[in-house]
Amino acid sequence: MNSVIETHGLTRRFGRTAAVDDLTLCVPEGSIFAFLGPNGAGKTTTIKMLLNILQPTSGSAGILGVDSTRLGPREFAQIGYVSENQQMPEWMTVGQMIEFCRPMYPTWDAAFCAKLLQGFDLPLDRKLKSLSRGMKMKAALLTSLAYRPRLLVLDEPFTGLDPLVRDEVIRGMLELTEQENWTVFISSHDIDEVERLADWVGVIDAGKIRLAESAASLQARFRRLEGVVANGARLPASPPKSWLIPEINEHSVRVVESEYRPGLSETSLAEAISGTEGISASEMSLREIFLALARTFRLKS
Repeated sequence: MNSVIETHGLTRRFGRTAAVDDLTLCVPEGSIFAFLGPNGAGKTTTIKMLLNILQPTSGSAGILGVDSTRLGPREFAQIGYVSENQQMPEWMTVGQMIEFCRPMYPTWDAAFCAKLLQGFDLPLDRKLKSLSRGMKMKAALLTSLAYRPRLLVLDEPFTGLDPLVRDEVIRGMLELTEQENWTVFISSHDIDEVERLADWVGVIDAGKIRLAESAASLQARFRRLEGVVANGARLPASPPKSWLIPEINEHSVRVVESEYRPGLSETSLAEAISGTEGISASEMSLREIFLALARTFRLKS
């Protein structure tokens, strides 16, 4: 499996605070990798190190086979980048920005640019300062996609967009990724934005990577277990480490099992809480898995 992004022990400290702490990560070529975590988890700091905007305190990152601290014009011509805080030349029209960006990229595809322009419904003669936030984001995406980058990095790209524009952009991204063999690394604190896109998922919390695996693998090993219990039943004093946010009331028990094994996990629950009956195992969406993990991290912090 070829990797477009690789990090080993990547760390960035600001004084005594580790914004990113010993992060080791691999992003497969051709994947849409969702980099998830709450606000302040270290997502943007990680991206800034990947793109050589910030120097790591220790550890290393490789982008397109090159150490991130040695990225040059050749590599940046193959990387697209869109951020929620992106600065744009607002005095320019959309058409002027396109003409300004085009000479910088040898692989600029005029026909593809025209297709994106039509798909995003962007007016060439409108100044950027007069556009809505959603239209500005579309313009930023267009100028980051028109040269067909090998890697597209999106840092909280949908923040502040209304639901309709967000849906239009996501549908556009889905159509494009079906046609192009690029890698997308998308940072977000809200799984709703990226659940339809992602086929790989990484979760970061308090600067530490908690998991990184394919979405299919993640959804295969997580299940919500529910069963009926007798009045007075209690959770075990030392529940299995694979149980997340176990809950019990007078008549039922609910557990998120993070290492699900068909049949065996149900048996384990029945043995841990004697008398549990009617145990069911339900599949979980990526959003439900992320929320269960986020609640667990919060309880442990």
